[in-house]
Amino acid sequence: MSTAIVIGSGLAGLTAALRLDEAGFDTTIVTMGLGGLQLSQGTIDVLGYAPERVDNPLEAAGTRQDPHPYAVTGTAALAEGIDWIQRTLPDLLHGDGEHNVALPSVVGAMRPTALYQPSMASGILRDGLDLSIVGIRQYKDFYPELIAGNLERQMTPDGGRVSARACWIDFEVRDGECDSSAVTFARALDRDEGVRRLAWALAKIPGAGPIGLPAVLGLKTPNVHERLRELVGREVFEIPGLPPSIPGMRLNEALRALCTRRRIRLVQGAKVIGFDAADSRVSSIRTHAAGRDVDYPADVIIYAGGGFESGALEVTSHGRVRESIFGLPLITPDGALVHGDYWGEEQPLFSVGVRTGSDMRACTEDGHVVYENLCVAGSLLAGSSRWDEKSGEGIALASAVAAVATASSMKEDQ
Repeated sequence: MSTAIVIGSGLAGLTAALRLDEAGFDTTIVTMGLGGLQLSQGTIDVLGYAPERVDNPLEAAGTRQDPHPYAVTGTAALAEGIDWIQRTLPDLLHGDGEHNVALPSVVGAMRPTALYQPSMASGILRDGLDLSIVGIRQYKDFYPELIAGNLERQMTPDGGRVSARACWIDFEVRDGECDSSAVTFARALDRDEGVRRLAWALAKIPGAGPIGLPAVLGLKTPNVHERLRELVGREVFEIPGLPPSIPGMRLNEALRALCTRRRIRLVQGAKVIGFDAADSRVSSIRTHAAGRDVDYPADVIIYAGGGFESGALEVTSHGRVRESIFGLPLITPDGALVHGDYWGEEQPLFSVGVRTGSDMRACTEDGHVVYENLCVAGSLLAGSSRWDEKSGEGIALASAVAAVATASSMKEDQ
């Protein structure tokens, strides 16, 4: 059986590992941290702005120009990635790649996304919606006055308006604790007793429309919002806020649980410190964990280790950017990487990333492949401002699909 190593455990890494397993590879995930999904909104953003708000993200993705990752992967890989994750997690992700919906953000912006969790569905913004945004006094960093006020100032994607009122409740989940974390609230709401106490508090909220809450509606229990709807008699939805993100944790745990069930090995806390290569192929990677070095041989490697935030991309003391493990070629814009107008144009630094061909293998500017059996996926790729255009999860899925397709073709050639 062919062996595959996936470096990284974000959405790109977990998707690549699961699809490699489906393709018949003996797969190991090597990761230094927990992956970025727990910091995410728990949605699948395909393309929200280009630069104006996008209605059909799949169609708009096809207009991106090289070196944008969508121009490299093609929209077929993106469509396959969206279809795959919905088939894989049918109870956790609703929506489709051909239509964006607008969801309220924690500051009251109307955030476009393609796939969303069922606990967010009744908060999809449309003309005439009457919302009650409810803060919990024992939960910090959620301000219903800010959210409600900003939502009422904007026009919905269908050209209308929403009405929104701000409300507060007391919901103590630990005796005497006035600043419980999102995880503490979510664990309390995994129990029916906690759901009943929250429902009792919500029953006093004025109005008849949907109730918007911080995203704390259960970590292990998928239907807390449905139970609250039954008890309160109104739709209830959650609004993702600052990390740790409960919806992101749900998505992360669902994908990791699949890896466990399929017996994909997960090596946690392992930093890749080197590799061996010969004849334009990487034969093994070297990791350091628990005070010792371990080599992992592989026929195929998919590198999905993140970008600047994970240390996969580094800025040297001379202001140059380098990829930190394999020394892969980067696409770097001319001129200064950081300018002083911090509220103006996007910083050129954030478009820096690894150069690949459509097969996701890292290559030089003239198209020469660096390592035949090394593919790159996710945030390492050059050419996009994922947070600005709201495309991070779509890029992760599309590039993982394309990378595994290349890996499978290499397997067939062996």
